[in-house]
This record gives sequence, structure tokens and C-alpha cells, in this order.
Amino acid sequence: PRVKVWLEANDRYVFGFGVSEILDAVDRAGSIKQAASDIGKSYRYVWGRIKDAERAVGELLVETQVGGQGTQRSILTTTARKLVSDFAALRARVIEVTAREFERRFD
Repeated sequence: PRVKVWLEANDRYVFGFGVSEILDAVDRAGSIKQAASDIGKSYRYVWGRIKDAERAVGELLVETQVGGQGTQRSILTTTARKLVSDFAALRARVIEVTAREFERRFD
């Protein structure tokens, strides 16, 4: 079985696996530009997905320093960290339950 998990508010997409991957990449790289390169997407695409998610959530998810020194020019907000963590836990649990139910019913 395959399941997709995403979050909606008022029947609109808010957050899913793709945005979660983007935020994880920004967290690791400390840079939106480097994160985009790391995941094989354009900077414009990654920036746009972050901004769409911020509008949907109604909060800043990435704090940036234009021309910042060092490697940490972009950092996740507390809200973003919690969202990524909680989404990953929820997604893992849904996948686990689905796999167990599939085995029980179709094995």
C-alpha cells in the first residue's frame, strides 16, 4: 500500500512531505541556495515553496540574513522545527498503521 500524508486548513494544502524535505535541507545547509542545490531544485522553486508554506501556516518558517557571514544564513524558526518534527512523526505512524492493516487484511 501507498499513502500520502499532508496537512490542510480550510480545504487548502498547507504542508506535506515536499515542504518538509525542503525545510530539512535548509536546516542542514544553513542556506536556501545550498538546500535547493542539495535537493536538485532551483532556488526560485524552493523559495516559492517556503513562502507558500509560510502564507498557509501564517507564520515565518525560515529566518534569513541577506549576505550573512559564514554558512548559517538561513535558519528554521521554532514553528518550522516543530512542524517538521510533528509531521514526520505523524507520517511515520500513518505509514506504520497502514502497513500493519494491509498485512492483516491482505496477507
